[in-house]
Amino acid sequence: MTRIGVVTFPGSLDDHDALRAVRLSGAEPVPLWHASDSLDGVDAVILPGGFSYGDYLRCGAIARFSPIMGSVIDAAGKGLPVLGICNGFQVLCEAHLLEGAMIRNAGQQFICREEPLRVETRDTVWSCAFEQGQEIVISLKNGEGNFQASPEVLHKLEENDQVVFRYLDNPNGSANDIAGITNERGNVVGLMPHPEHNVEALTSSSLDGRTFFESLLLFLQR
Repeated sequence: MTRIGVVTFPGSLDDHDALRAVRLSGAEPVPLWHASDSLDGVDAVILPGGFSYGDYLRCGAIARFSPIMGSVIDAAGKGLPVLGICNGFQVLCEAHLLEGAMIRNAGQQFICREEPLRVETRDTVWSCAFEQGQEIVISLKNGEGNFQASPEVLHKLEENDQVVFRYLDNPNGSANDIAGITNERGNVVGLMPHPEHNVEALTSSSLDGRTFFESLLLFLQR
């Protein structure tokens, strides 16, 4: 059975939601603790959302130096699939596994709502089961989800087809309506919306989050 690790940092809010989503997808969820440097032989890693310790300095800045992140960085460089959700996306940027950074939302407001997105590319581990151009709805909840990067980085992300998801109504001011990006290899993806909250009809109007996990399983079966 595919084993997917979910890292818990002090202050993580959605680690158990991610573990449940993994289990519902038919994979084995494996809790991972930030202070350990072991990935426990997992087939993929999820950095979940939350408000990690040290966010008063800069979101994800301290979590990036947790012992487990050294292992995540090394494994990602060898092709391990990694998904960073919300605060996890911020950690990936701080770890330089993804480019760019997040700042306060435009209007300085915390946003919590179901958010329409467009799938820009299927060419990643975490989006290969979607259709390019497909419009999906994923839960969004953040106060610092405004993705920004230099003009050069934005140009490279666009030219290399590294923008994975784009907002249809850009709620937080992100450059180029970017909601999620990937590295050049396509095994590391970060996005601000929370697919783990869109896997059950009881708690969401959309089940589009399931396809993120289906994408991973499809990729690993190839």
